[in-house]
Amino acid sequence: MTGFGKQIVETPKGSIAIEIRTLNSKQQDVYLKLPQTYREKELVIRELVGRILQRGKIEVSINASQNSSILQTVINMPVAQHYYNEFNKLALQLEQKTSLTELLPILIKLPDVLSSQEEEIDAGEWKLLLNGIKEAAMQVDAFRKQEGEILAGDLRQRVQIILDLLPKVEPFEKERTRHIKKRIQENLIAYTQEIESDKNRLEQEMIYYIQKLDITEEKIRLRKHCDYFIETMESGSAVGKKLGFIGQEIGREINTLGSKANDVNIQKIVVLMKDELEKIKEQLFNIL
Repeated sequence: MTGFGKQIVETPKGSIAIEIRTLNSKQQDVYLKLPQTYREKELVIRELVGRILQRGKIEVSINASQNSSILQTVINMPVAQHYYNEFNKLALQLEQKTSLTELLPILIKLPDVLSSQEEEIDAGEWKLLLNGIKEAAMQVDAFRKQEGEILAGDLRQRVQIILDLLPKVEPFEKERTRHIKKRIQENLIAYTQEIESDKNRLEQEMIYYIQKLDITEEKIRLRKHCDYFIETMESGSAVGKKLGFIGQEIGREINTLGSKANDVNIQKIVVLMKDELEKIKEQLFNIL
């Protein structure tokens, strides 16, 4: 589920900006963007965020702005000396005179000549940072709960549409039985000019064939699965995957109902059910 949270933490060294964004995903995928100072705490941060947000593509960005008085810029003497020697060699080869005063503005701009010594993270700063991460993650979680309430309403509506479509099948069932019986008799007439058969046996075969196409059990199971879907959704826990499994069972009953229907009107209702179920499945990817 999508969400966003931001927290600014003030420490004696400066401010730390924490931003957490989430996108829809079946699994938990935590991506961290951290200053080098906090790299050693990566596993702890990953575990904290993952425990609160549980699922989704999660991006955690932490940016530290330290006070300039605390940062100590130093010259990396071996690197600077190496550059200076190389410049002198080049000057001798080109028969040009150089001085340190002329080279200094160039030297300090070269890679790795200047570096900032950052102090290690202390216990107080680490505690503030953890609290900030937790607060940002809770903001994301609150955002996702609001989205979840909207999704829950949409899912209830679509499951109810499937339940409302189910009784519309019944008016076509009796007509469907008469149609099947008539079609069997017409086929018999088409293949045999004179029917010489046991009427009782013919009736038994028709009953057997019609029973094979009976959809009563499918309708009962479909209703039960839809009721269980709503019951599970309102249980209040993280049930996204479980709802996915129940959705598969709903789909199985709808498909069986369609394969047994043998009636164009029932097939139309089945298509409408499948359309609603597909929309339900799309939404389930967004639910924890």
